[in-house]
Amino acid sequence: MHYLKGEPKPNRERIYKLAKRLRHRGPDSYKIDKFEHSSNEQTFMVHKRLAIVAPGESGEQPLYTDSEKQTCFIANGEIYNHQALREKFNIEHPNKSDCQVIGHVYEKFGALEFSKHLDGMFATVIEDRKTGRLVASRDHMGKIPMYMAKGKDGSFWFASEMKCLHDDPGVESYQLFPPGHVWVKEKNEKEGTMTRWYDERWITDVEYIPEKRADLSELREIVVKAVKDRLMSDVPYAVLLSGGLDSSLITSIAVRNRASAKNTYGSTEKVHSFSIGIKGAPDLKAARKVADSLNTIHHEIYFTPEEALDALPDVVWHLETFEQVRASVPMYLLSRAIKSMGFKMVLSGEGADELFGGYLYFHKAPSPEEFHKECARKTSRLHQWDVARANKMTMAWGVEARTPLLSKAVVDYAMNMSPLDKMIDVKKLDQDGKKYLEKYILRKAFDTPEDPYLPAEVLWRQKEQFSDGVGYDWVDGLKAHAEEKVSDEEFSKRAERFPLSPPTTKEYYLLRSIFEEHFVTGFENGQDAYKTVPFGKSIACSTPEAVAWDPEWEKSVGDISGRAVGVHDSSDGFDLGKDSAVASSSSSSSSSSSSGSGSSSNVTTSSARATSSTVTTTTVAALNNKKIAAASRKARQSRRLPGGGGSRRGSTKAVGFISQVRLTNSSSVFCAFA
Repeated sequence: MHYLKGEPKPNRERIYKLAKRLRHRGPDSYKIDKFEHSSNEQTFMVHKRLAIVAPGESGEQPLYTDSEKQTCFIANGEIYNHQALREKFNIEHPNKSDCQVIGHVYEKFGALEFSKHLDGMFATVIEDRKTGRLVASRDHMGKIPMYMAKGKDGSFWFASEMKCLHDDPGVESYQLFPPGHVWVKEKNEKEGTMTRWYDERWITDVEYIPEKRADLSELREIVVKAVKDRLMSDVPYAVLLSGGLDSSLITSIAVRNRASAKNTYGSTEKVHSFSIGIKGAPDLKAARKVADSLNTIHHEIYFTPEEALDALPDVVWHLETFEQVRASVPMYLLSRAIKSMGFKMVLSGEGADELFGGYLYFHKAPSPEEFHKECARKTSRLHQWDVARANKMTMAWGVEARTPLLSKAVVDYAMNMSPLDKMIDVKKLDQDGKKYLEKYILRKAFDTPEDPYLPAEVLWRQKEQFSDGVGYDWVDGLKAHAEEKVSDEEFSKRAERFPLSPPTTKEYYLLRSIFEEHFVTGFENGQDAYKTVPFGKSIACSTPEAVAWDPEWEKSVGDISGRAVGVHDSSDGFDLGKDSAVASSSSSSSSSSSSGSGSSSNVTTSSARATSSTVTTTTVAALNNKKIAAASRKARQSRRLPGGGGSRRGSTKAVGFISQVRLTNSSSVFCAFA
């Protein structure tokens, strides 16, 4: 498929078969644009759509700025300021997609500057047919996934998911497309140029320590606006609610502003909220309390450790990494439930723990300077962690996750804030008697007793990592499962089995094995898959650099659970095992900072106690009806494309797919976004 040879018709057939790998991400429509250049070059722009804004023909892609189709482009994501851009630059076009403005802003500001004017999440590819220029760009935080490959024939490819690249015989190598960058290739160039367009000082200067103190009113207003802007939707949407600070704030803001938000679906209706967990899990109890106080229509999804273990292979396939699995499995299960109820978009709370130092290990930050540097490290790497999980786990079922706390405005404000406003000291009280807990400054900004956003016990609740919050039985069950699957003999030879950063726990031995089966073993470019995955020991979701904060952490095997840090209420008795000499560098995983939630199924729902909010409950097992089971089996069927390379299984929705390919007697550019 990537190494196309022959005439346009068989090329299109090949492209269509590849685009089927993106089907989960774009189930609503499918379009191809084919353009033949004067040099006998071919361009295929392919788009698989999840229609949220302007559903129907008025929002279809590929997109064009003019009737001659001289500027053709495709995009995945959302541009929240599209209406303001239309008005400011007098953009008039019959296509009502929010992404329509991308091409016009490119024409006005050029390849290196246009991305700076977009407020949203996006991965986009533009073909300027007037100049022969090819442009690719990704949003500032990498909220929309994107990969880049080079063909053996000198071609270039861009895809939203690695599974579109990992097994094709025409691909020489592939890698992550970096967030906040734009890639430009002029007509006669053999290589394109990668340039950082998101160039805020906090991300370009590792020694930068901001000094500006936070203004509580400013911070509150910026966060509120970010949430309100992301209510833009023409289809039903909901909020993920774990009962923790971040998800609860977003839910509260959505409830307050839905009626006044512009271009929002169901503005007069109650907000739906979703939570997921093993029965009795901390998140379920906390989420219900918040839902009651905010009067949402609340839905609970229950799952068992056994059901979570059943999903492991599929989760790693969709996630394309062996990291984040603990938090990804519940999110994968709840996303299926959410889609079954007819919701296409959810608001989620990723980002606050990185921006404000909310993880429990931040309690041991040795200085304000190191606190800020760790926030910068965590935030700049989100595209490989929580952000990737949030997108890929929801998109596996055709649901879009939006993350207001990672808007450019919120990120820039938080990362240019003095770390003195973020430091944790639970032994110290402020003038109102509040502890300096994790994310104190965010809590304080929304501590408005005269018009409370949240009950005090929720606003000042201790951080609970998502994989822990959905139920400790899940985390412990995964460890026990790995203990059964991986023998002591196999584990003793882990350095031979995994010479690159050998896993230091059986859990990661198991997850690495699944990852390799999907993307490494037997594939010519298998080692490129490892280049897309972060490595390094982690304590309670820390970066490898922060492990040095505590000598005991350095001696351990590492564990992402919040219980690995002694400050957690549930830390008593938690065993942080000792590291071994044979595997001094471990593979660790970061869990979600946002709330996870599920929807109730139309198969089995029941009213759960009379409260001020409407609450429905269901189980994952109840969703396994014949229709869903059949769809899952079909998605898992192996597919093989003619000419070599077969895809491993059915597709998840990929952000996009583009390749520029030279044929034997012609050349071709292929793009597919969803």
